[in-house]
Amino acid sequence: MGFGGISIWQLLIILAIIVLLFGTKKLRGIGSDLGGAVKGFKKAVADENSSSESKSESKSEPEQLKNTTTEQAQPASEKEKDKV
Repeated sequence: MGFGGISIWQLLIILAIIVLLFGTKKLRGIGSDLGGAVKGFKKAVADENSSSESKSESKSEPEQLKNTTTEQAQPASEKEKDKV
């Protein structure tokens, strides 16, 4: 028994009818279009994951930049105190 009570022979007959109706070129084109769509979807998911990771990394960068700017600002304020 195959899928849901359909035997292998019935599936082969259905496949043969589909090939006769659409032809091999059209089926090949549909297959390549479907493959391209799946590939594009996978690429979009991968890009989304990498962009979300870079966003989380970029959120930590302003904190690091803030710390470096305050460290640089402190010596400048000390220089002004020395001048006065």
